[in-house]
Amino acid sequence: MAVYVIAQLTIHDRDRYQRYSAALGPTLTKHGGSVLAADNDPEVLEGQWSGDRVVILSFPGRDAFVDWATSAEYQQIVTDRLEAADTIGLLVHGLI
Repeated sequence: MAVYVIAQLTIHDRDRYQRYSAALGPTLTKHGGSVLAADNDPEVLEGQWSGDRVVILSFPGRDAFVDWATSAEYQQIVTDRLEAADTIGLLVHGLI
């Protein structure tokens, strides 16, 4: 079953976040992941939202996500995101 990562980010170092973002794609592809959406200006329909960016990633299953998140390739770049942005991340299981 597919899983999705939904990340709400508040970016405080754009250059460092851009470096992370530029390196992200190849790490995802190797593990069957992809970016479904990335928006710097999402339309808030209800409630309060104070982030700068929302990103939605897709993986074929939880195991593929874990393999990616713990991979050497991702570990080499994740520090840039951790240092560049405050992130709220959710792992959501798909229905099909």
